[in-house]
Amino acid sequence: RFFAQSLLRFLGFIFWVTAAVQVFGGVSVILTFKNYRYLFQESYLSLPGWLALTSALVLLPTGVLAVSLSVKCSRNQQGTLMYLLVLLLCLEMSSAALAHSYSVRTASQLESTMGYLIHQHNWTCSQDPGNSAVDVIQRKLQCCGVHNYTDWLKASSSWYRPPCVPESCCKEKHSHCKGDLGHVEQLSDKGCLKKLEDQLCFAMLYIFWCCIVLSILELLAAVSNGILMRHQPFHELRIL
Repeated sequence: RFFAQSLLRFLGFIFWVTAAVQVFGGVSVILTFKNYRYLFQESYLSLPGWLALTSALVLLPTGVLAVSLSVKCSRNQQGTLMYLLVLLLCLEMSSAALAHSYSVRTASQLESTMGYLIHQHNWTCSQDPGNSAVDVIQRKLQCCGVHNYTDWLKASSSWYRPPCVPESCCKEKHSHCKGDLGHVEQLSDKGCLKKLEDQLCFAMLYIFWCCIVLSILELLAAVSNGILMRHQPFHELRIL
């Protein structure tokens, strides 16, 4: 019983810390899909992030109950804590499953979507910086094309291929770059697909592993709470 109380108190403090960790992961997922919403038509892809934020809110009162139970056991508090732990387990497992599923789905969808946007992009060798979805992505991530700048040459469906790429492919330090293929060193040498996949996979895997670790901690808290409940039987309901 003393070990269960000590473990429950420790897990209560851990739950407060992990609430902040969950908030960071949830906000990261939501902002990532919001920033690249033109690449994904499905609005539900940010659902793991919202589930993580919900879990963070539930973790706060759960931590308070875990700490208070380690000091003074109360039948009502023990029951409430057990219900909150069950709710958290459902939220964490749902978030982890969705994060893993969506990370696989978005990785396979990105390449075709980026290729389509590049194929539909009309660019010329001018001083117009362009404000299309592809231009925004290339400036934000400092990348060029799907895999590299040659994707822009393959995307042209006509016999005439402009001797340049969009100015959004230029590196920030080259302010006078106009996308001229005669100065390839001024262009970003990395493609956008790899950088996009890295961002999305990091956000989803962060949520996934946080949920897995939290689920294990919540199971430990449930076992500790069960031990304390075993030492305090239902005296008032024994007649039943």
